[in-house]
Amino acid sequence: MATAFHNLSEYDFEAGPNVSDMRFAIVVSEWNSEITFRLKDGAYNTLLKAGVKPENITIDCVPGSFELIYGAKRMAESIRPNAVIGLGCVIRGETPHFDYVCSGVTQGFAQINSDGDIPCIFGLLTTDTMQQSIDRAGGKFGNKGNEAAITAIKMAEFACKFN
Repeated sequence: MATAFHNLSEYDFEAGPNVSDMRFAIVVSEWNSEITFRLKDGAYNTLLKAGVKPENITIDCVPGSFELIYGAKRMAESIRPNAVIGLGCVIRGETPHFDYVCSGVTQGFAQINSDGDIPCIFGLLTTDTMQQSIDRAGGKFGNKGNEAAITAIKMAEFACKFN
């Protein structure tokens, strides 16, 4: 995704692939919805800006970030989009729950991508504070939902080379 030195939010849509006939799925965690729905809006708007038709974007929600694994896998299997984008936000608390959820979702997305033939994009914010999440969901560090959508476009194009 992005760093201070490379920001996918500044993607050149003119140089990108033709995505007008591609289909994308977005699965969003309802937990921390004030953040995750901003990520969803960023991803959706970026796909539209790239040329994806609204009718070729499927969006659905799951209760929490851990459930993104199942949601992404089921969307990939059932609607067969060119890529699935998983969006969630886990904010560190006072218990080890943060570590278990973040690790589980990371491993789950790695497994889906290893086993499957449809790219599933890991768009999970893992922050220490709500402010850090806000900064990455349309704040001073851009919108990581935008960047997840750009990654999905790039991976969909990559996958098309091998089909």
